Amino acid sequence: MFRNLSFRYKIPLRASILILFTATVVAGAIMYHAYRNLKEDLLANSETLGRVLAHPLATALLHDDLWHAYEIINSPFSTSGDDNTQPQVIMVLDAQQRVYVSTQPRQFPVLSTPTAPMHELEALHEAVAAPSITSQPIQIPGSDKFFILTPIVSDNVKLATLVTGYSNSMFLPRYYGIARKAIITTLLALAVLLPISWYWAWRMAIPLTQLAKCMGRVGKTLPEIEECQLYISKDEIGQVGTAFAHMLEQLQEKEVLEAQMLHSERLAAVGRLAAGIAHEINNPLGGMLNAISTLKKHGNADPQTTKTVSLLERGLGQIQNIIAALLVEAKLKSHPLTVQDIEDTRTLVLADAHQKSAEVVWENDILETLPLPSTLVRQILINLLLNAIAAIEPRGRVRCHIYRDSVNLFLRVENGGAHIPAERMAYLFEPFSPVREGGYGLGLWVIYQIAQQMQGEIVVQSHPGETSFVVTLPIRERMS
Repeated sequence: MFRNLSFRYKIPLRASILILFTATVVAGAIMYHAYRNLKEDLLANSETLGRVLAHPLATALLHDDLWHAYEIINSPFSTSGDDNTQPQVIMVLDAQQRVYVSTQPRQFPVLSTPTAPMHELEALHEAVAAPSITSQPIQIPGSDKFFILTPIVSDNVKLATLVTGYSNSMFLPRYYGIARKAIITTLLALAVLLPISWYWAWRMAIPLTQLAKCMGRVGKTLPEIEECQLYISKDEIGQVGTAFAHMLEQLQEKEVLEAQMLHSERLAAVGRLAAGIAHEINNPLGGMLNAISTLKKHGNADPQTTKTVSLLERGLGQIQNIIAALLVEAKLKSHPLTVQDIEDTRTLVLADAHQKSAEVVWENDILETLPLPSTLVRQILINLLLNAIAAIEPRGRVRCHIYRDSVNLFLRVENGGAHIPAERMAYLFEPFSPVREGGYGLGLWVIYQIAQQMQGEIVVQSHPGETSFVVTLPIRERMS
């Protein structure tokens, strides 16, 4: 289950576990060393006390002054010190391990051998009998007491042994005090570090979660880079974000190219289909028109038949015009494009503009003859202008700008009529898909076919208040 958690929780949890473990180890080590140092200090103090008492006791033993010895061993209890650090019992054992004097004479009478209730002293017999003249601590196995044996020496002769008994629990209050302070300090540190670690880990996990969320959308949709809010830097997470952003850019470019290819392929397929159908219709259509022409010349029809034949002829003629529009050929013989050809185009569309009282803003920057087929360029320009005039309201405005650079001729036509809806854009250049209500939708089809055959391109932009068509035609050195 932990593996399936988000990194926004995994990282803080791991950081918290690490902090808790570190705090526990550090607090444990501090408490262990505090316990050890405290015990060593108390042992050192106990040995010092034994040596301090041993010197005057040597004089008392030499003079066999029992009362003076008793006063000496009771002197530590007369001071106003910490009762927890005072010995429980102090006694002097002679060479025969008998009690010479003790602080508890009822339990350890003079000249008695210490046994019960201090049966732990039985383990001291061997240590007391040893000829050592240095102090030594003795820990009794299974007992809660320990003893400091300090030899009482005079002229390097061991006279007796001073036995100081302590309880192992005498330093526990101090140890508990130190442990309590260590625990409180650790808890305060945890109270500060844990929120900081959660915030820091959460901040570190944000780029990962944002990246994962954005990557999860790839396949269903292609998100924009700005939507992902990727973390860009030179560290590893930033490098992954940069690589992912680059991948998104490439996928977006690929998506655009695929859409353009599909659109081009669809238009090409529709064009081939339309041209094939037009060729098949054109032959019987021509025969029917010839038959009607023959009937009109040599027939002897009544007025009703003559009227009917005229209607058939007009209908078939309209069909012939539509078929001719579907059979666009760019290899028609034509002279190079001149300035006069462009100006004649303006003259041809002014009549339609006057019918709507529309204004045609004309900007022709071409001052020389161009190696382009004039018939086809004029056909493109006429269709663009007629569509623009038809799209505007009465007294509207159409702007036409013809210009060039070193390699291309640009035909730009703008109008302020109703914009083209987005759902029509994908089918704008297909035959019988009119840009406005009414018409056959062949004008833009013809423009597209001519531009493709001349290796040009068309860019359309439309939004409320303005629609623009820009046709780009490459200028060749020589017309083929």
